[in-house]
Amino acid sequence: MNAVVETTNVDSPHAPVAAPHATHKFKLLLKREFWEHKGGFFWAPLIAGGISLLLTVMVIIVGEVAARRAVGDDGLVTIDKDYVVNGLDLGAIGSRMDAEHLRQLGNGLDLSMLMASSWPFIVLAFVVFFYCLGALYDERKDRSVLFWKSLPLSDRDTVLSKVASATLVAPVIATVAAVATMLGFLVVVSLVVMLHGGNPMTLVWGPGSPLKMAAVLLASIPVYALWALPTVGWLLLCSAWARSKPFLWAIMIPVFAGIFVTWFDLMQVFNLETVWFWKNVVARMLFSVVPGTWMDVAHLEGADFEGPGQITALLALKSTYSVLLTPALWIGVAAGAAMIFASIRLRRWRDEG
Repeated sequence: MNAVVETTNVDSPHAPVAAPHATHKFKLLLKREFWEHKGGFFWAPLIAGGISLLLTVMVIIVGEVAARRAVGDDGLVTIDKDYVVNGLDLGAIGSRMDAEHLRQLGNGLDLSMLMASSWPFIVLAFVVFFYCLGALYDERKDRSVLFWKSLPLSDRDTVLSKVASATLVAPVIATVAAVATMLGFLVVVSLVVMLHGGNPMTLVWGPGSPLKMAAVLLASIPVYALWALPTVGWLLLCSAWARSKPFLWAIMIPVFAGIFVTWFDLMQVFNLETVWFWKNVVARMLFSVVPGTWMDVAHLEGADFEGPGQITALLALKSTYSVLLTPALWIGVAAGAAMIFASIRLRRWRDEG
């Protein structure tokens, strides 16, 4: 009797499963950091931008009330000695502006946009500072590090995910919030201009440079990531090393070092002033996460004039990227990388006793 044998392709339940790619693990680590600190990374800059817009609206309302009171009995408002217009007719004012007046108006708008968009960046400095300070300490304090150490995740990838979160993820979100705040500010100003008979395209969007400023802010993220490494590395090192009160250790060690150097005038050995140590060591260890602090070493073209026009020089992409050619940046990068490496080693040493 002939037997019919049927064969089917059934996957073996013990077939080997491919290990996840290293980039997939790192992506998951970044998601973990974002969801655990979503309040600081995402909501804090958005709320700061919203507060900035709210204050702008309040200032405009106060200005409207004051302007209404400035209208004379004849219904005229005198601006300097050149313009006398009927009420608050911004259209009449705009029609009498020449190229120089429009340039000055544009500089003033750029300055106002920068001030409005600075709120998310101020919050960013605090968020990154305290995030790095507690990144490795908090997981040891609540013993959650035992869970994460049980997973196939290396200390290197864990620490580098925190570095990437502080230097890339948080700045990108804060910059997007700042650009949104800046555009919201222009929308509010445009509504006020329209309310008083002006053309927003002529008096707001034309003279100002919102797209240029937004592009420069976004393009400055890599410079921020490199410039912030000394502070990020130092705070992570304190977070991995300190058994308690990492904030006090992070502040006291640089400050006491500066006092010690100043007291004994040690910088004279290198023929340098004491202020050099405070500026290039203490300040870099504590305040490099503040956006824009690199402008002190940037080459600012056209910064020989005063007034709002200087914002053009400060925000020029060439000026921002000139920081990449300075030794101060790369020495800080090297120091930050060394401290991050020490943090990786300390994370294992602290946990394994």
